[in-house]
Amino acid sequence: MSKYKSLSYKISARLARKNCTVFVREDFNDVGGYDQVGRILRQLTREGKIIKIGYGLYAKAKKSSLTGQVVPVAPLPSLAREALTRLGVKIAPSSLEKEYNAGKTTQIPTGRLIAIRGRISRKIGYGGATINYEPASRQNAF
Repeated sequence: MSKYKSLSYKISARLARKNCTVFVREDFNDVGGYDQVGRILRQLTREGKIIKIGYGLYAKAKKSSLTGQVVPVAPLPSLAREALTRLGVKIAPSSLEKEYNAGKTTQIPTGRLIAIRGRISRKIGYGGATINYEPASRQNAF
């Protein structure tokens, strides 16, 4: 069998073609079955091409020039925002971001607190760092 027809090649090529940094497992449903796709994604995670950031959520990865460990290509807050929009969750600036932008505080928010509209119980993170959620006020959600 040619390498171009293998499932691993098809998924790797799709990851390389996409401009987004976050991938949902359902992005590969048309390529193969649930278990097959899961095996290939685990294999790509072991190889360091992607990193798992949540249940069914993966992000493009690279090798860190400082530590040599595999890290995502984008910071965790931007990955989480992209993942939440891919999952259909409406997000808004958190209360900490609103206070900083209004000039009420000089504390720069880390971005690990995201205001959401609705409910979510999904953990997003890697390497021990996770995203926390707070309910968004009705008029500020976008």
